Amino acid sequence: MTHKTWMIFPSVNPGAALDKVSRAVLAEGFVGVNVDKKLGTLTTQQDTTGSGRPQTLQVVVRKDGKGSRVDAIFSLPPGQLAPGVGDNLCRVVNAAGQ
Repeated sequence: MTHKTWMIFPSVNPGAALDKVSRAVLAEGFVGVNVDKKLGTLTTQQDTTGSGRPQTLQVVVRKDGKGSRVDAIFSLPPGQLAPGVGDNLCRVVNAAGQ
């Protein structure tokens, strides 16, 4: 199962947006966050169920006009659930504009 969301922030440069999103991901409890500032990407995995099958979060921040577009994708292995993932994903993306 894959959850996706995106948002455009017309007045936030991509570097600042990526930094804010990185902090939001850490605040949501993810560990082992990998950020590539050159590519504008953030990738992290977590195993919240103890099954050994990681859940993956990928965020891409790119230039959009004078601002940024932030895309986030949260992937769950078959048979796993993540209650509240939609709200959590939106909080991460919205952090770019705060």
